[in-house]
Amino acid sequence: MAENCLFCRIANGEIPAALVAESEDAVAFRDISPKAPTHILVIPRRHVDSVLGVDDPQLLGALLALATQVARDEGVAETGFRIVINTGPDGGQTVDHLHLHVLGRRRMNWPPG
Repeated sequence: MAENCLFCRIANGEIPAALVAESEDAVAFRDISPKAPTHILVIPRRHVDSVLGVDDPQLLGALLALATQVARDEGVAETGFRIVINTGPDGGQTVDHLHLHVLGRRRMNWPPG
């Protein structure tokens, strides 16, 4: 756990969040500032600053597995959804803890941003 990391504290249960799913490696919860009708964050339980800090490729597999489970559970798998990983300030990352955004229940535009 990184000291004062918001997402580490959520993963450890120190800060309440609207949890929707969890696994041994990850936790999924509703974003407090949703950008789509379905907007869920999937985070690793252990602290990793960003996707650039991933030293175990199995962690990414675990995060994607939970994200797709969430998409099915939330009913967006049938109509489509987007999984986004923002990295660094120019990439839109605002919390320095790796997290995936699962967005759905509205049409996504391309290009994003």
